[in-house]
Amino acid sequence: MPAQIAYQCILAPTVNSCIDATPQFKLRTLFQNSRKQTMASHHFTIQGASRDQTTGQICFGGRSFACTLGKTGITVQKREGDGASPAGAFRLLGGYFRADRLPRPKTLLPLRPLRPTDGWCDSPHDPSYNHPVNLPFPKNHEKLWRDDQLYDIIIVLDQNINPRQPGAGSAIFFHIAAKDFTPTQGCIAVTHDVMHHALRFARPGSQMLIGQK
Repeated sequence: MPAQIAYQCILAPTVNSCIDATPQFKLRTLFQNSRKQTMASHHFTIQGASRDQTTGQICFGGRSFACTLGKTGITVQKREGDGASPAGAFRLLGGYFRADRLPRPKTLLPLRPLRPTDGWCDSPHDPSYNHPVNLPFPKNHEKLWRDDQLYDIIIVLDQNINPRQPGAGSAIFFHIAAKDFTPTQGCIAVTHDVMHHALRFARPGSQMLIGQK
């Protein structure tokens, strides 16, 4: 499956989607037919800066910027609902943007406009766990279309993607920070300006290295 088609399947809801049609398909195969090597200079590093590690620094392209992290800091044993950002190296798979609020961001990562019916399943024992779903959806889920700015841009990280383990975390995104820099539920968040810098810098295959020494 060509990478661009695979990506479109990922961002489609799971009901009657390519994911359902090919249950063996894994999110992490997204770029298997695209660029196979990405220079280290196109990776992102995240380190906690505060004592409780709820705020930190995101470094890329030789520069550092403030970011906000999970409300319980960084963990090496991510669990659903723990409010922590997962430690590890996670590929930036692509994502969504609010076309009703801003033009398409300039990036080499694949993006598609967000829709009011877009959601993300966080019910650990549901077959759609840690996958996009179409709303309304009967099990626990997150609504991606928000009144605030947090999901004006969403980049999906490949945390708990392949293999996908029930309860090991879902919906770990790179997204826009709250105006007061409130900690997240586990995601990495930055200002609009920093996000646009990051997207111009990112390449298919770029990784986010969280809490890595």
